[in-house]
Amino acid sequence: MKIFTAKQIYAADQFTLEEQDISSDALMERAATRLFNWFHHRLQGDQVKIKLFCGIGNNGGDGLALARQLWEHGYNFEVFVVNYSEKRSHDFLTNLERLKDRKIWPNFVNHDAELPSIDSEDIIIDALFGIGLNRSPDQWVERLIEHLNNSGAFVVSVDVPSGLFLDQAVKNSKAVVKANYVLSFQFPKLIFFLPETGIFSNQWEILNIDLSQKFIEQTEADYELIMKSKVLQYYLPREKFSHKGTYGHALILGGSYGKIGAVSLASRACITSGSGLVSAYVPKCGYIPIQSSLPEVMVITDQGQDEIMNISLNIEPDVIGMGIGLGTATSTQEAFTKFLGTTNCPMVIDADGLNIIAKKKSLLKMLPPKTILTPHPGELKRLIGNWEDDFDKLNKAKEFSKKYDCILVLKEAHTIVVYNGKGYVNTTGNPGMATAGSGDVLTGVITSLIAQKYEPLIAAIFGVYLHGRAGDIAIENLGYQALTATAIINGIGPAYLDLFNVPPTDIEKETKEN
Repeated sequence: MKIFTAKQIYAADQFTLEEQDISSDALMERAATRLFNWFHHRLQGDQVKIKLFCGIGNNGGDGLALARQLWEHGYNFEVFVVNYSEKRSHDFLTNLERLKDRKIWPNFVNHDAELPSIDSEDIIIDALFGIGLNRSPDQWVERLIEHLNNSGAFVVSVDVPSGLFLDQAVKNSKAVVKANYVLSFQFPKLIFFLPETGIFSNQWEILNIDLSQKFIEQTEADYELIMKSKVLQYYLPREKFSHKGTYGHALILGGSYGKIGAVSLASRACITSGSGLVSAYVPKCGYIPIQSSLPEVMVITDQGQDEIMNISLNIEPDVIGMGIGLGTATSTQEAFTKFLGTTNCPMVIDADGLNIIAKKKSLLKMLPPKTILTPHPGELKRLIGNWEDDFDKLNKAKEFSKKYDCILVLKEAHTIVVYNGKGYVNTTGNPGMATAGSGDVLTGVITSLIAQKYEPLIAAIFGVYLHGRAGDIAIENLGYQALTATAIINGIGPAYLDLFNVPPTDIEKETKEN
């Protein structure tokens, strides 16, 4: 599912008006009907008090059109028009007149008005600002938004939480509505998935307002939301007449004294994800732990007892996942550097592998094309430098990826895979996965997929989805707090099966809890 910019969404609207030969007012009515149907399906005429806060642009027009439909079906509501500007959109004025024609008189809220009374049992509909906001609200509007946020009422925002910009960071968090639910028209918004802006949307749902499919299909987007239907297209089925060699030989390279568990987790995740053969390359202290705990995995030892000192392979792996538990001892850094200069094998690099590269940036030029780097925020900062906000971070990540022809897996609540100027936003995973070893498991999963002949970019996207889904399945019986990396591995098999649990036409569940 494509994630469009505000400019592209406006273009989609205009294209739809021309293609379908309808007016902007008719499109607004369609959007309001989708909003009303959502509420009516859930409330079924319940007389809970609904308070609509409408701006004077098209987002406010949506709110006024919704208010009229609520009136037509006998709901208990009150409308507040927030006069934050002298300008009013044409469609806002049209729907304001329609309310007045029905003797529905909104309350007009100006800079000197008293804050309206709101009960914690009320439902607030936030239709103050839409996707076109380009400056922070005035101070008196900020006070109103704080009042809404502090009311304890259930808040539903129309399209986006008011006060958020679509393509830049929050300037004043006090001037942003904190929505319990967001009803977003046609497209998800990038701000739902970034740490600094996603906190203002507890849940979101897409309302399809039938914008032009032709426009959607022919327009490129900088970001794409990765859902089950997309991942299912990537899946490579197993052939009947195949053998272990068909699915590749993966090498997991890493470990140091006290950190052999990282290699164990990555290796187990790798074999569980489907790699035909898995070897682990570890210092001598890791031989017994790996060999005794993972009988399916072969073990190669370095000459170093407690750390890797001189990487020497007697195998030809199809892919190498490296860096987990590696440590950054001087001898290990030297071995790592020397090894990079002698191999063109596809690689997935994580943890201390990234830290070593960050200490010596010249190593980036030695990486094979489309090497996958999987940094958490701290590791990413050491690679690309500081950033001002989430948007600046993404821009710098894109530049870094292009410069070094590498695939970045930006690990967050919503992990984003970046390559060739485009971002792929993951929809699986949960807070329980913020646990030791989770990243090691991800390295093993992605490494395994490359061994099975998935292209590196597809392996990264599919691997992130599969890893998150495994965690989602695991928490069903464990809860967030008890989730471990081992439990995530145990969820990999069920995550594969889950790809086929529902028909392809039904697999898009368009609600996501953040």
